[in-house]
Amino acid sequence: MEVPPLEVQIQTLPLSPGVYLYFDKSERLLYVGKAKQLKKRVSSYFNKNHDSYRISTMVKKIVRIEHIVVQTETDALLLENSLIKSRNPKYNIMLRDDKTYPWLCIKNERFPRVFLTRRMIKDGSEYFGPYTSVRTVRTLLELVKTLYPIRTCKYDLQEEKIQAGKYKLCLEYHIGNCKGPCVALQTEVAYNRNIEAIRNIVKGDFKDAVQHFHNLMKELAVNMEFEEAQIIKDKLDILTRYQAKSTIVNPNISNVDIFTVVSDEAAGYVNYIQINHGAITRAHTMELKKQLDESDASLLQLAIIELRNRFDSQSTEIYTQFPVDLGEHIKVTVPKLGDKKRLVELSERNAKFFRQEQFKTIKIVDPDRHVNRLMIQMKADLRLDEEPRHMECFDNSNIQGTNPVAACVVFKNGKPSKSDYRHFNIKTVEGPDDFASMEEVVYRRYRRLLEEDEPLPQLVIVDGGKGQLSSGVTALERLGLRGKIPIIGIAKRLEELFYPNDPVPLYLDKRSETLKVIQQMRNEAHRFGISHHRNKRSKQSIETELDEIPGIGEKTTVELLRHFRSVKRIKQATKQELILVVGNSRAQKIVDFYKEHSE
Repeated sequence: MEVPPLEVQIQTLPLSPGVYLYFDKSERLLYVGKAKQLKKRVSSYFNKNHDSYRISTMVKKIVRIEHIVVQTETDALLLENSLIKSRNPKYNIMLRDDKTYPWLCIKNERFPRVFLTRRMIKDGSEYFGPYTSVRTVRTLLELVKTLYPIRTCKYDLQEEKIQAGKYKLCLEYHIGNCKGPCVALQTEVAYNRNIEAIRNIVKGDFKDAVQHFHNLMKELAVNMEFEEAQIIKDKLDILTRYQAKSTIVNPNISNVDIFTVVSDEAAGYVNYIQINHGAITRAHTMELKKQLDESDASLLQLAIIELRNRFDSQSTEIYTQFPVDLGEHIKVTVPKLGDKKRLVELSERNAKFFRQEQFKTIKIVDPDRHVNRLMIQMKADLRLDEEPRHMECFDNSNIQGTNPVAACVVFKNGKPSKSDYRHFNIKTVEGPDDFASMEEVVYRRYRRLLEEDEPLPQLVIVDGGKGQLSSGVTALERLGLRGKIPIIGIAKRLEELFYPNDPVPLYLDKRSETLKVIQQMRNEAHRFGISHHRNKRSKQSIETELDEIPGIGEKTTVELLRHFRSVKRIKQATKQELILVVGNSRAQKIVDFYKEHSE
């Protein structure tokens, strides 16, 4: 697919947090960056002159922009770090060293130690994180060590060595930070109970620990030790913001490919996320145009083979939304919960964003293609025999039966055709009767089109449920048009779509373009009808006894009311006061009128 201009690529970016990747014309990765709002951050590179020669040089080379959407800024920060380390972009300098984010390690050993580390060693130890703040890890460590005394020494505490009396008690035991497992003063079972409690805290279940700190803070406050209480409070504040782990990086998920697909009538969009050593190292989304109405499973299967070959993936396990057959050498997993499920959801979200951006791009650079795709989609979604190139929507407006009016809005090729809008004053209905009013306006609209030999729409929409729809159907039946024009009703409460003679409504996806077009038509009909209704009421409300005065028109009436504020004040005004507003001739007419009617 041809790369759209940079302006279009930027316009279609989302406002979500994520990571952006810049590529040059040779598809070489130039730069990886993170953003709280992708569109704003990327736009800033192209909206100003840069003082830095490096940045201005890089911007001139950018031809294509990729991005990965994530949940939070923290996830974006971690993903940026892993992508820079795995892809080595030309213009990323700051993160090319070996520095990594801190982890909390529970060592795989007898009487396990718990400590902060920046290196993950595949020795069976447990690693929690990564954390974006060393302060958070240290506060967490201090917390667990305060609650559960554990050893900090590096001794090899094998049973035979302890029994042989190889070790002696150290200062940590004497100050209460350790219970002496090195000399058998604490059993392995009791020690491991503490480790299990620490493991739960690190995973996020630290309610008991927080309660302990709360009690300690209150005790310090009661004893007037306010500085110490404030220190405890600061630690509590950090812990309440603490996140046990990130979806972006999980050491328990290693060397896995993730594939998901979303599709419409014309194409499928497959997102690929590659995970190596617990971190996302690649993300890519591709579009596959449908030829024979292929299923999502067949599109996904084809894309998996293509993308794995393209990026030379050696992973033996794949996470997907649904099972696909890839042979006996590749394990396909459909996660149901936990981090694996969240990774699949992340991939699916990126596929959906890519699809939306493709639509936006097409809408900008090729509007005809966008309209054609939309019409095909609406025809399929609404089960129509032909594309709804010409659609009309009706809505009634009245307040307690006063000034009943109705509106008809017309959309052509999915867009408003305002010159074809029409509004109606209800003529045959007394009181607030929406059903009868709907029947009248639908009948009048299409009787007129038939008389003038104008083209009929491919879809009629009435605002309302079964009752309004039935009235519209009756009107079409009277004109001999039933079955010749498709008609549906849209109910506001759950956005159900009703069809004639079908008791079960149709529910479209709330994010579908078809439903959005119908909602836009309904809202536009309501706006147009309400505007007409208000104008009619306003006109009626200024009809006063001034209109009965010969030679006094609507413009003069408005001038008088604007100046005197009420008819009563106009009636009491002197001729001289009236002359200042409307001139001598009209002032005399007003004076004569009220003099005649007061006798």
